[in-house]
Amino acid sequence: MPKAAPRARKNAGNLGLGRLYLRRFLRNRLAVAGVVIFVLLVLFSTFGGLFSPYTYSDADFAALTQPPSATHWFGTNQGGNDVYASAVHGLQRSLVIAVSVSVLTIVVAAVIGSGAAYFGGRIERVTLAVIHFLLVVPSFLILALVSHRLAGDWRILIVVLTVFGWMSTARVIWSVSTSLRERDYVTAAEFMGVGPLRIILRHIIPNLGSLLIVNLTLGVVATVLSETALSFLGFGVQTPDVSLGTMLADGASTVTSAPWLFAFPAGLVVLLTVSMTFIGDGLRDALDPTSVTGAAGGRR
Repeated sequence: MPKAAPRARKNAGNLGLGRLYLRRFLRNRLAVAGVVIFVLLVLFSTFGGLFSPYTYSDADFAALTQPPSATHWFGTNQGGNDVYASAVHGLQRSLVIAVSVSVLTIVVAAVIGSGAAYFGGRIERVTLAVIHFLLVVPSFLILALVSHRLAGDWRILIVVLTVFGWMSTARVIWSVSTSLRERDYVTAAEFMGVGPLRIILRHIIPNLGSLLIVNLTLGVVATVLSETALSFLGFGVQTPDVSLGTMLADGASTVTSAPWLFAFPAGLVVLLTVSMTFIGDGLRDALDPTSVTGAAGGRR
């Protein structure tokens, strides 16, 4: 019983802290609205295809560039493809790319940034030099060239976006980790003979949780915009596959004669980016006790 009591108090404290963060988050109406919109978008991309008899690759040659109707809810494009089915698949593809890149970027940035801060010395100097060099490299041009050479495979696009997307986050994580490496629990772990990798993974990175969560959320927005821009310019996802960027590129040339080809994917991009921005702002306020929303949530 004496051993179980401290553990019970610790669990209760963690639960109370989690409830406090949740209460702060729920006080932000825009953040809650962002969650609702994002969930609806995920449901649409997952189950939206069940409500249409067409797939994104089906072509109705009897209905070329037709406006929205009872048969084709979002209309059709120049090749007779159903825009609704394409929007479902395109949103799904963009979400997979955005979430995958954001998660991988955070993992790479957390390990490299915190590792550089912990080891210090020559390792830190070399790592920062590499980060600063990559930050000034015209990454968008390299992304475009590499993606084009690899025929726009979305899996390769995830790798390329991750390779050129971790530096800024790693720089921020390094600056925060430089103070964490001096904490007593890190010194105690070193005194007990704990290895450097375990200290980084068990004692430094977990204490960056709020920073990582916010950057993960906002990273989805940045990736969606990058993937959309690349696909719009013809360097991202390529046909016969579909993403929101490729749909925007197809609809840009007919925005006056067939506005539905551009309007529906543009609306999905706006909803996705706005929802993730609201969620990111809400998480930042909830996890930061010095913010106005966080302080208000803590007083009530």
